[in-house]
Amino acid sequence: MTLAELRYLVAVADLSHFGRAAERCRVTQPTLSSQLRKLEEQLGVPLVERTTRFVTLTPIGKAVVAHARRILEEADQISELVRHRHGTLTSILRLGIIPTLSPYILPLILEQLHQRFPALRLVLREDLTANLMAALDGYALDVVLIALPEHTEGYRAMPLFLEPFCFACAPGHPLSNQPVVTERELKRECLLLLDEGHCLRDQALEVCGEKFSSGIGPSDDFRATSLETISEMVAAGLGCTLLPAMAVPHLTARHKQLEVRPLIATKAHRRIGLLWRTSFPQADDLEEFGRLILGQLPDCVDVVDTPCSPAPTPRRPGSKPVARLRSSEAAR
Repeated sequence: MTLAELRYLVAVADLSHFGRAAERCRVTQPTLSSQLRKLEEQLGVPLVERTTRFVTLTPIGKAVVAHARRILEEADQISELVRHRHGTLTSILRLGIIPTLSPYILPLILEQLHQRFPALRLVLREDLTANLMAALDGYALDVVLIALPEHTEGYRAMPLFLEPFCFACAPGHPLSNQPVVTERELKRECLLLLDEGHCLRDQALEVCGEKFSSGIGPSDDFRATSLETISEMVAAGLGCTLLPAMAVPHLTARHKQLEVRPLIATKAHRRIGLLWRTSFPQADDLEEFGRLILGQLPDCVDVVDTPCSPAPTPRRPGSKPVARLRSSEAAR
């Protein structure tokens, strides 16, 4: 059994296709297929089920892949430890990020990241939190940038900032002329929310508290998979919603009819940070990556004073978790 054979097996597991797996591993498809058959012969069990229409793993193949990922990470870490002596963030970093954050934070950090760490190869995956965590646990990702859960046992967490939620509605809405929207006022509204699986949906429901336990829930007539679509519907007067503060400048620029107001509510924010496996050896690299992010953040978020502490502390004492909109935005 060789590391190359294990890499071929993991590639087939990830891509469910021999041709694409061979391209990833930079070998010919016959070479990959023959090496996998050799591995199956050595182990005495079939690992891959092959048909004319699809490729999938056998139950024992899935178990072998789980071990193979850990073995390959350990092997890669040997190389990484050697490379690490030549500087910080000088090799591959596999980053997962949630879709309600990536379009708004990546433009702020990518250029600076490339300038400061030109040898870094950043591999990005945008997905829902549950899928990113599965990939992290499966050694397919090194670190995720997400809305951190309340409990992070078994992982190393680096909280970065608190991102407020803002109330968004169309012109003419009863709350469109309010300087701020309160928790009591929010509870009278029926929100348009992202579809199931998006953590932002659960966070928005949490802001509204017991409202939804009384049977008055968000509209199920419409479910969206992106903030862009939600904003289109809100701007057209079909409802209102909550938006994360970093998304507001981008969305209001594209949807001129969108009215956005700061929100004052108990849980009207999310805690964004980096999360990685405790076994990952380059924690120093990830902390440096986190510090780079902190240096590029806009004023609409509250930076955490002690990023590696379990409980975030806002940078400005006494600040409330509300968005600070520029005067031009608040006037719209």
